[in-house]
Amino acid sequence: MGETEQRPTAGSRLGAQENAGISTLEHGQKPPMTPPGKLVSIKIQMLDDTQETFDIPQRAPGKVLHDAVCNHLNLVEGDYFGLEFPDNKKMMVWLDLLKPVMKQIRRPKHVVVKFVVKFFPPDHAQLQEELTRYLFALQVKQDLAQGRLTCNDTSTALLISHIVQSEIGDFDETIDREHLAKNKYIPHQEALEDKIMEFHRNHMGQTPAESDFQLLEIACRLEMYGIRLHPAKDREGTKINLAVANTGILVFQGHTKINAFNWAKVRKLSFKRKRFLIKLRPDVNSSFQDTLEFLMASRDFCKSFWKICVEHHAFFRLFEEPKPKPKPVLFSRGSSFRFSGRTQKQVLDYVKEGGHKKVQFERKHSKIHSIRSLTAQPSEQHTEVPKESARAYGDDNDAVAVQSSRQAKELKASTEDTGQHKSPSLKKSPKEGRKVDGAVVSTVEEEEEPSKDRMQQNRPQSQQPSTAGSLTGSPHLSELSINSQGGPSVANMTLSPNLSPDAKQSSPLVSPLLNDPSCIRTDDEEEVKRKRFPTEKAYFIAKEAATTERTYLKDLEVITSWFQNAVSKEDCMPETLKNLIFSNFEPLHKFHTGFLKEIEQRLALWEGRSNAHIKGDYQRIGDVMLKNIQNMKQLTIHLRKHNEILMELENGIKNSRKLETFCRDFELQKVCYLPLNTFLLRPLHRLMHYKQIMERLCKHYPPSHTDFRDSRAALAEISEMVAQLHGNMIKMENFQKLHELKKDLMGMDNLVIPGREFIRLGSLSKLSGKGLQQRMFFLFNDILLYTSRGLTASNQFKVHGHLPLYGMTIEESEEEWGVPHCLTLRGQHQSIVVAASTRAEMDKWTEDIQMAIDLAEKSSGPAPELLASSPPDNKDPLSVSDCSSLPAGLISDQRPVSISYVCWYRMQSLSFYDILQSNENQLSGNLLRKFKNSNGWQKLWVVFTNFCMFFYKSHQDNHPLASLPLLGYSLTIPSESENIHKDYVFKLHFKSHVYYFRAESEYTFERWMEVIRSATSSASRTRALSHKEPHAY
Repeated sequence: MGETEQRPTAGSRLGAQENAGISTLEHGQKPPMTPPGKLVSIKIQMLDDTQETFDIPQRAPGKVLHDAVCNHLNLVEGDYFGLEFPDNKKMMVWLDLLKPVMKQIRRPKHVVVKFVVKFFPPDHAQLQEELTRYLFALQVKQDLAQGRLTCNDTSTALLISHIVQSEIGDFDETIDREHLAKNKYIPHQEALEDKIMEFHRNHMGQTPAESDFQLLEIACRLEMYGIRLHPAKDREGTKINLAVANTGILVFQGHTKINAFNWAKVRKLSFKRKRFLIKLRPDVNSSFQDTLEFLMASRDFCKSFWKICVEHHAFFRLFEEPKPKPKPVLFSRGSSFRFSGRTQKQVLDYVKEGGHKKVQFERKHSKIHSIRSLTAQPSEQHTEVPKESARAYGDDNDAVAVQSSRQAKELKASTEDTGQHKSPSLKKSPKEGRKVDGAVVSTVEEEEEPSKDRMQQNRPQSQQPSTAGSLTGSPHLSELSINSQGGPSVANMTLSPNLSPDAKQSSPLVSPLLNDPSCIRTDDEEEVKRKRFPTEKAYFIAKEAATTERTYLKDLEVITSWFQNAVSKEDCMPETLKNLIFSNFEPLHKFHTGFLKEIEQRLALWEGRSNAHIKGDYQRIGDVMLKNIQNMKQLTIHLRKHNEILMELENGIKNSRKLETFCRDFELQKVCYLPLNTFLLRPLHRLMHYKQIMERLCKHYPPSHTDFRDSRAALAEISEMVAQLHGNMIKMENFQKLHELKKDLMGMDNLVIPGREFIRLGSLSKLSGKGLQQRMFFLFNDILLYTSRGLTASNQFKVHGHLPLYGMTIEESEEEWGVPHCLTLRGQHQSIVVAASTRAEMDKWTEDIQMAIDLAEKSSGPAPELLASSPPDNKDPLSVSDCSSLPAGLISDQRPVSISYVCWYRMQSLSFYDILQSNENQLSGNLLRKFKNSNGWQKLWVVFTNFCMFFYKSHQDNHPLASLPLLGYSLTIPSESENIHKDYVFKLHFKSHVYYFRAESEYTFERWMEVIRSATSSASRTRALSHKEPHAY
């Protein structure tokens, strides 16, 4: 690659570390050959108006120069950008990446090449890197100044206000006037200065990264966003302008779009001398001719525009770079030009795989000294967190640094012990990890050996254990959401709003607490243990009752201990509500404490650890279960109160901002690893677990077994209790889910109304004028909402629109639109086209939507108006109200990672039936864990609930150290080639992420496979809801 002169570079000016940069090639590909020989200097003008000089070999192709610029900037998503220069006729053309640079730029000393945005994606949220969004924002700023991006005064002022916010920070009238006087963003800016300052006043607390996102959100709705006009004439000689965009070819008259030809309708593009030809697919409903012809100024101009069209079509429509055509033997016909580089899909996949290093940067024009990414800590914590990194919350925040052996990814953070002292950030060497756990956990996959330099890093000198705080993992989300541990409590980690759907961070289980040598068992130890304990299936069923009871008791303590102590310190909850909650939960906690003690005593006798000479009478569990289930009936009065508790708490939150803030803050605590309402429903969930345990026990025992009679009687008793409380259970689960979704959605008013039932949520692609765009859909029994992910700290989804189900029809439309797994939903006032990721997903949505339509038709009529603040799609996109729906500052509503967020990033969907099933399929116990290339097995306490695995050092811990959302993962058994020569091993994998888990017996292995399979594969409609019984277990 070319080397820059020894002076401050663009990379150093942006605060990036000096390194070899990031290749824009796919992993495993080699860069283009760089011929040796004489070097030539090329001047590049960056988007921040600075110039850099690059020295490249004389015969180097354009890609060498393009890669050199991207590497220089540490730009991962460089494929969206291009290099343009004036040719010998002073016409601006794009640098061809395949041709030698010197054959295109004849006099490099007199030419300045511009590095600019070339491909504008249909949705700015597809830009995963903060640096990429910053460069796009600079392009918008440049287009405004040059008059290329035209819009009305209101939109112009709003755009400039976000630019000003990113450059000078919060509003100050004196500073604003001075800044606007010195900086001219558009011609004749003076007339708009008051309006600019009026808008700027509303952006208080907005970070530069948020300003970029807001700027792009407004700009991408403008008709001229990313448009470069090419003068032409139609057949009648009328002067027009042609342009190309991600959706297809556009026709403008002046700056007004008068026509558009979508890529799906275009069969062929060609040019003949000065004539540009568009051949359309035959359409009986269209009045267009088969071939459209436009006359351009010259052949070179026409060919240049044709090349741009070919590149846009390939970048946005193809899955991979087109292969070169074979060279003809004798004669060539037509142009040999082809698109070179990654397509947008390949770029998105590359970032999903995370094969790059994140770097922080500073903005040239920004006067804000403390540059923070959207994921940074609150200012009072004095923490600098790199973009794409995780956040720690709690009283004692231990943020730490983790180094990936494969990606050399460092996350910097400060550690607070007592709120005053800060210990240095820590780095954990992959080599040292292997000393603890034999190739133990330095990266998510540990597929490649670390470099020798990194392996020789010194062990951090610290007396306190530290935990990795990396949180994304998987292409879409946290592989394992890690909580840092320090002192008596662990800070709960949540997904950052700035995490790319494709970001990948460090290892899920890098905590020294998870890698404690005392936790690691050798194979010999496991074999001795296996031979010492009982092997019959009934024993392991009884052991499951004990392990899940431990987790249940810990969940009760979240309410009776942690929540109660927090409430007692704050005067925010009415006494009546306090008494209602704790007077009904304390008896449950007291009873189950004794219940667990009895089960553990029986297991100790069964295992021979106590009174080892006594046998027979103690090798059963049915009598213990029968006795306690009979006594549990006396607690039914408390269980019936849970419906009232849930409703009163939600009413209290609705009526008291102080109580709402208190509950939201409590959910940030480390012990509250699930939404607070879920803990309130745990006693009802537990009844289902008892019933399942007794069913398995009765199925295992022959009628002649001594424990069969007690087990059958216990099953009858618990089945009666479940039947009595079943109706309440379903209503409360639906009520809780509606309130959870209410917190997930932004731009909603009355989601929770009587009679509304949740049916399904998930990610679909919606077809619009900008092409297919990812949207999150929420289906209820009367209405369908579609949303996009907003840039807020709470990971909320911004509502774009809604379709009442009354009078709706649904039909497959793959052939009509040329999009796989495509559906058209026709409402009474609006129709939308959506596409699922797979055929199976499309079938689930089709069946659920059709069922919901049938339910709506049987109801009294159309649903009431739902969204008081959500703009329909056809609303004026330039209005201020649309652009201000994202809050100006970071929202502190950080809760446990919601299932909606997981579905968004894993492109999955969930039905209400799936959620009900997950309440049944909860499991706890010890598992041995191993990474792909590690040797040792590490013992962890694992809790499976809410479609997620939570990892603890032991069952006595109050909070999880890490979590792994399982939606989208595949569950298999290792093959022979993987060399896992152990029994009872199952494998979880998602793309390149691979984890092995080992159970202690055949029964526990089958149970873990059963419950995890329920999370990794969504339920089919054939087993799901019926019309007569909307929600049934």
